[in-house]
Amino acid sequence: MLQALIRPHRRRAVQFSAAVLVVTGLLLWWLLPRGSEPGGTLTISTGVRTGVYERYGTLLKGALDRDMPRLRVKLEPSEGSWQNVERVASGRSDFTIAAADAVEKYRLEGGPGADRLRGCARLYDDYVQLVVPRSSPVRSVQDLRHRVVAVGQPGSGVRLIAERVLRAAGLDPERDVRARSAGIDTMPKALEDGGIDAFFWSGGLPTQAVRELSERFDIRFVPLGPLVDALHRQGGISRYYRSSQMPADAYPAAQQGAPVATVSVANLLVTTDRTGTDLTKRVTRTVIDSRDRIGAVVHAAQLVDLRTALYTDPLTLHSGASLYYRSVKP
Repeated sequence: MLQALIRPHRRRAVQFSAAVLVVTGLLLWWLLPRGSEPGGTLTISTGVRTGVYERYGTLLKGALDRDMPRLRVKLEPSEGSWQNVERVASGRSDFTIAAADAVEKYRLEGGPGADRLRGCARLYDDYVQLVVPRSSPVRSVQDLRHRVVAVGQPGSGVRLIAERVLRAAGLDPERDVRARSAGIDTMPKALEDGGIDAFFWSGGLPTQAVRELSERFDIRFVPLGPLVDALHRQGGISRYYRSSQMPADAYPAAQQGAPVATVSVANLLVTTDRTGTDLTKRVTRTVIDSRDRIGAVVHAAQLVDLRTALYTDPLTLHSGASLYYRSVKP
């Protein structure tokens, strides 16, 4: 009789203990960090101070910090596209932004790790901008002969495209112009002070440093559109250059209501096959979802388009990015 009374008590005690364990487990699952949420450090190679890559990278870091709080995002300044591609291909950075022509050149030259490069998103276009003082006699690229011209830093996409534009105009970058290595952080002041006669820049519209220069100093943009056919005849990476128009409102103070015929090239978000599928999927999602927030500051980012973002030629789309695009396909 006594044993019969004890057994139900034991059963209830076991059931109560089991319930406590379940509740405790659920609380721990809810309160503790999820194991599946990415952690560690992610490095993004950006660009020159005051350039669009640098500003975009800073804002993207903020978006990633919100979306993946366990992930430490580190930004590394760079000279531009060429150095960015080298860093990612070698594993020194995890993600970067680079122009399609620089990516293709690195691949064609068989740079270390080139076969591991993968695309995550086509972002926005860079517009090539040849800037001179408004009073300058330079009206075409050919007029740069014997003049002091800033052509970007050695590791930049600006240098890559500036040299090709000069050749398309029949000029030898090493002999026919007095080329100066400089980035967008120093070129505007050098032009304003008379240290250079012109500078090349390739970036999203508007680039803050160029806009600020136009608002304190009278500048003009030299049209580059007539050189597109000559660029294409160079072959190779030049196929990534397209004829474009800088809208009249890109730099109102300089353009005075007139568009400028120029050349553009697509920018890509780049990683490698070393980067995990889930992390790449999450980063790609953040890039697309943060378009409007980033675009409110970096206007070029407004052009990130889900319908075209997966076209990352010349790179194969990363498997993680591919999963993301499939998950949001209408």
